[in-house]
Amino acid sequence: MTRPEWHISDGLVPYDEALETMEARVGDIRAGRAGEFIWLLEHPPLYTAGTSARTADLLQPMRFPVHAAGRGGQYTYHGPGQRVVYAMLDLRRRRQDVRRFVFDLEEWTIRTLARFNVRAERRAGRVGVWVARDGGQREDKIAAIGVRIRHWVSFHGLSINLEPDLSHYAGIVPCGIADHGVTSLVDLGLPVTMTDLDMALAETFDEVFGPLGEQANPVAVLSEAKDLRPATPSVVVP
Repeated sequence: MTRPEWHISDGLVPYDEALETMEARVGDIRAGRAGEFIWLLEHPPLYTAGTSARTADLLQPMRFPVHAAGRGGQYTYHGPGQRVVYAMLDLRRRRQDVRRFVFDLEEWTIRTLARFNVRAERRAGRVGVWVARDGGQREDKIAAIGVRIRHWVSFHGLSINLEPDLSHYAGIVPCGIADHGVTSLVDLGLPVTMTDLDMALAETFDEVFGPLGEQANPVAVLSEAKDLRPATPSVVVP
């Protein structure tokens, strides 16, 4: 199987622009005009509402822009210091199983975080990835999962908290779960850089989703992703 194209955007990508880019790429993948695509980026501070979002969970509607995402899930936050990973994969060529795809996104996240000696885990009834704190007395969310699948081509994906402003989550009930908090790699005391995180994502993708092809070396993957960056960093060349 040919490996997906990887792209890293510098700067902060406006959310509407990201949606437009994903929609176009998904259409091209479905039509056979383009291959699979992994997009690594950051957004300016904003909230997104999934298809199950409850109005009552938007606690501060005027704090940041609110976008209807069209993905599954409820409210979540995106902002600087958070690595957003949009995975546009052709499940017709992989496995047409929505539950397994979500499981694999979680597994990809868990293995990525394990590269930094973080024991991240799933929890029944709570989509996303969680970290136990204070000797197991509490659990905080470190990564969110939210996807949409159209004609068996996926888009949206996951977000991992590297060093976002965690106070920004106060404007929502993250993913509709009020009984647990949020954390980040830096909040856990780990001086991880975005480049470190990107490298870990590239290393673990192959483990979960299968062969990337002949050039599966993660350094080569990310180097090529840098080379693909267009003149305007937030615009992806199809």
